Amino acid sequence: MPKGSPERTAARKEEIINACEKLYQTMSFKDITLKEIGNETSFSRPTIYNYFQTKEEIFLALYEREYDRWNEELTGILQNNETLPKEQMAEKIAISIANREQLLKLLSMNNYDMEANSRPELLTSFKVAYGESMKNVHRILAKFCPEKSVQEIQDFIYVFFPFMFGIYPYTAVTDKQRNVMKQANVDYVYQSVFEITNNCLLKLL
Repeated sequence: MPKGSPERTAARKEEIINACEKLYQTMSFKDITLKEIGNETSFSRPTIYNYFQTKEEIFLALYEREYDRWNEELTGILQNNETLPKEQMAEKIAISIANREQLLKLLSMNNYDMEANSRPELLTSFKVAYGESMKNVHRILAKFCPEKSVQEIQDFIYVFFPFMFGIYPYTAVTDKQRNVMKQANVDYVYQSVFEITNNCLLKLL
């Protein structure tokens, strides 16, 4: 465990996560290394090992932060509205997801490898944030769709959360992918994150 105040530890972890996030804007997961991440921080690469042992642990922390930020938006929906028609509820949830493109990009990755190469305590911390998002969606549905049974809400969650893993690949399309789809004669209708999410939510509700 690194020496220093909790504030310094938190600040250094945040700097490492920010460095990873910056690289992830222009590089793929497989191309990002601990050396690359270390080059983006104000301290030496070996210092990173005081906080994270693998690249996957850093990505998991970034993943957790994205869930925390989404949870803030979901909590806002819950607390700032007394009632919501289904169309407005779907719209607000869809907007909250459209605001979290980084989360969607992380969801599209191979999570099995990320979790397999992270220590249990960090994986548990991540699962708390992930679990809270499921609870928040459950709370929103229970409040604004009181006619739904507990089983119906659970069924909704177990359809919608796996659906989220596919949002990014279906909406973040490169010119190369568009050209290949055209050459393959695939008549694909491109949608934004909001459109594809909102349509799914309306059908599930």
